[in-house]
Amino acid sequence: MAKQSGLTKRTIRYYEQIGLLPSPPRSKGGIRLYSQEHIDFLEKITNAKEVMGFSLQELQQFIKLSDILELRKADYRQVKGTSEQKEKLRKVVNTVEEQLELLVQKKENLLKVEKNLVSLRDRAKAALVRFEKEKSEQ
Repeated sequence: MAKQSGLTKRTIRYYEQIGLLPSPPRSKGGIRLYSQEHIDFLEKITNAKEVMGFSLQELQQFIKLSDILELRKADYRQVKGTSEQKEKLRKVVNTVEEQLELLVQKKENLLKVEKNLVSLRDRAKAALVRFEKEKSEQ
């Protein structure tokens, strides 16, 4: 599992411990029996963490919303063609909007960090120009 996911055993166990990764069944000897589902789930976690820059807390919230979304999609499919369809679809939309809000917040935070870094860089460059100008005047 560690080799296939690119994570350490310790990280995988930690994700399991904090409830981020569902606990796999175990053999009679206590060995964890991971399935392809577990590997796919870890890939999803890794992508969310690396690509979106989520903290563990944000990751837990995002995964929780993903799980809710899957349940709501399944509920929608079960009532397709009935009067309940519209309400189930609203719940799907609401869950997707919650996930999008997480991404918007993350993006806003990244833009703030970028703005601060650009400002710092520009001030440092201006100081260099002033320094070089003063040096050439001496």
